[in-house]
Parts: sequence; C-alpha cells; structure tokens
Amino acid sequence: MTALLQVDKIEVVYKRAITAVQGVTLSVAEGQIVAVLGTNGAGKTTTLRAISGFLGIDDAGVTEGTITFQGTRIENGPPHDIAARGIVLVPEREKVFPNLTVAENLAAPVARATGQSGRHRLNERAYHFFPRLAELRGRTAGLLSGGERQMLAIGAALMCNPQLLLVDELSLGLAPVVVQDLTQRLTAIRDELGIAVLLVEQSAAAALEISDYAYVMENGRIVLDGDRERLKSHQDVQEFYLGQAGGERRSYRDVKQYRRSRRWYG
Repeated sequence: MTALLQVDKIEVVYKRAITAVQGVTLSVAEGQIVAVLGTNGAGKTTTLRAISGFLGIDDAGVTEGTITFQGTRIENGPPHDIAARGIVLVPEREKVFPNLTVAENLAAPVARATGQSGRHRLNERAYHFFPRLAELRGRTAGLLSGGERQMLAIGAALMCNPQLLLVDELSLGLAPVVVQDLTQRLTAIRDELGIAVLLVEQSAAAALEISDYAYVMENGRIVLDGDRERLKSHQDVQEFYLGQAGGERRSYRDVKQYRRSRRWYG
C-alpha cells in the first residue's frame, strides 16, 4: 500500500536540550487505522504533535528525520498549514470550547470560504456519525459528559474535511462501554469516508480491536510493530500491555524490574 503519511527516523528535542523521541519511523496508508501504543511518557503524544505541527508552542522541534504527507515534507511546518493539507488532530485534553454550544463548536473550525451548502453537508456528516450531538446541539459543551465531549471533538475534526485523523488517547477517563462505542464509530468513519486514522492509546486492548497495524513505543523509541494479530498474540504485549500473564491480569507498572526481552523482534 502507498503511504499517505511517512515518518522516517525523526528525533524531537525540547528546549534544545531534552530528547523526547529518537529514531521513530512509522507509516499510515490511505484508509488505514494505525495505533501507537505505550505507557504514559513513552513519547506517543510528542509524535502526534510532531506530525500535526504543534511542537513549536512547546519550544520543541524535529531536529532529525523527515515527515512526509502525500509526498510533501511537513516536519516543523505550522499547524494551520498542516491542517489545511488534511491532517487534523483530536487532542488529549482541551478538546472542546466549554462556553460554546455543541452547534457552535462544530461551526468553529469551518473555513470562511466554505459556503452554506458545504457547512450544511459537513454538519450532517458529524451528526450522521454522532446522532447524540444532534440531540444536544443547543447544549453548552462544558455540560457534556466525557464521552459526549469526545464525540464532539471528533465531530469538530470531521468539519475540517480531513484525510488523516490524529486521535490522542481516545479512551482516557472513559468507561469501557463508551470506548467501545467510540472505536466502532471511528471504524465507521474510516469505512464510509475513507479517512485514515492514527490512534495514540495507552489502552492496547481498545486500540488493537480496530487497528490494522500498530507500533509499541518505549522511552521515545519504537520497540515493536506488526499487524493486529501479531501484536495481540505476542507474549510481551499480552503481559505488559494487555495485562495477561499465566492466567492472571497484570499491568506494566506491576513489573518492578521489567527488562525488555529478546522476544520483541522474535
């Protein structure tokens, strides 16, 4: 498959001194759902910010490697330019404007050049995938539940008519049943619109249910990658990311002296 997005051996440095990610390579093909898995602090969000152009506001930048979207290099480009090319970020926090209504949040990202018919079409698209938003269109976003805010954030991203959605921590703070509903809707967005998705997740179980391919990050590096079935069946992924070992459920943090085994690339 032809890569829509190609990240090649990037290094990201904060404040010209702190290396956050190093040698990261990943790709997303058209219409693909790709997951980046890892614990908090692994470098997942930094990677998304490097792709979306939001590193600059944190006094950080891509110092080595390249990021290519549809054949054009975009590393260290401004966020508005990258968004205009078709890459839209659904951030981990501050997903919505809390003092605006649902309808106003959906209208906010739409370019002025978009005519009334275009705005209506984009609105109907958001309400099609998230009917709950249509019911709540007059409600102030600050009064929404966590799941409803996540729906609104993705809906607002769809208003930008993206070709690639970057979704940061879809499951954060949400009940499993809500996460399952959201992942199914992401799959429907991909299937119906052909929009590719790069999903950053701490919850490997949720991400591996819908991803075509996945990467595991540790300490700013990719340590394992493969298709969904390979990662779901991999012993280290089962033990440290899916919480399964010897019939017991364990978390990565329960392992006091974790050493990455030679099985990562086995």
